[in-house]
Amino acid sequence: MMTSLFDQFASQKFMGISLIFIALIVPLFFPNSFPRWTNNRFSTTQTWLINRFVSQLMTPMNTGGHKWALMFTSLMLYLISMNLLGLLPYTFTPTTQLSMNMGFAVPLWLATVIIGMLNQPTASLGHLLPEGTPTPLIPVLVVIETISLFIRPLALGVRLTANLTAGHLLIQLISTAVFVLLPLMPTVALLTSTVLVMLTLLEVAVAMIQAYVFILLLSLYLQENI
Repeated sequence: MMTSLFDQFASQKFMGISLIFIALIVPLFFPNSFPRWTNNRFSTTQTWLINRFVSQLMTPMNTGGHKWALMFTSLMLYLISMNLLGLLPYTFTPTTQLSMNMGFAVPLWLATVIIGMLNQPTASLGHLLPEGTPTPLIPVLVVIETISLFIRPLALGVRLTANLTAGHLLIQLISTAVFVLLPLMPTVALLTSTVLVMLTLLEVAVAMIQAYVFILLLSLYLQENI
């Protein structure tokens, strides 16, 4: 039973092609990749949301961090597209794979650390030791802060993976319960299906929020090093 539940997170193959490659390519053409003469309501709303996101993300930063706006915005839209497309039936969600999320988190986190070491090495190393620390606690705090620094990319990847995986598992468990209860107790099955619809709406919100949190934390790491 548990094996069948986790089978949805294994990349399936269709005509010899792994679905994870299709899932990675499709968001590149969604939702507004081609030029058009006039903007519709969807593209206008999308542009307004992107402008609000960039404004909120880049306002606390110094001017040096504004050059990251395009990459952060593109990555957030890419993650949101993959997360939402993964909620459709017979699809695959690449962001449920820890290896892929770590592939996003580690290089970007490492880039922020390298930028900090190059631009302001004293301030970057000063984060490893809080001001006013008693002398006997200095070695311990340096070790703790170093571990917390290197665990940041792991926390980024695990947070995204765990939230999406948990949501998918709950949806599958409750949908299975609906099919089992439907011929036995229709009333209970109807109530369970209502819970399933609410959970699906919650998972849509989680898919968007987790992409935003991923980029927001990266921007905070960058803000510490510029």
